[in-house]
Amino acid sequence: MQISSRFTIALHIFTCVEYFKDREKITSDFLSGSISSNPVIIRNILSQLRKAGLITVARGTGGIEITRDLSEISFYDIYMAVEAVKEEGLFHFHESPNPMCPVGKNIHRLLDDKLVQIQEAMENKMKEYTLLDMKNGMEEFC
Repeated sequence: MQISSRFTIALHIFTCVEYFKDREKITSDFLSGSISSNPVIIRNILSQLRKAGLITVARGTGGIEITRDLSEISFYDIYMAVEAVKEEGLFHFHESPNPMCPVGKNIHRLLDDKLVQIQEAMENKMKEYTLLDMKNGMEEFC
């Protein structure tokens, strides 16, 4: 599978922004402390989220704002903003199966549709969860 940690880092970012919005100035350095990741990685993910229209970022003075109501941003929206699986698909198929082998020459016909359906099922499930779920979970845990 090709889902990287960018997705969970992005969810962590949103949760921090919402949780600390009235308490702290949210900067990439602040976020990197919570996430335990390099601030450059955080800035790159913030850039992707900004390009997707999910956040605004005030340069220099810092500050991150979520652009829509939490109930309107799904896990799928975030996944699409930060993951690079859009074109090639979630599953990376091994290169050049042997066309002389009965399995090798048929493996794509056996798996391609199933893998697409698995990816679609995962993406549809992601659409069911929103940032509001994260906020509500934080309120329950804290």
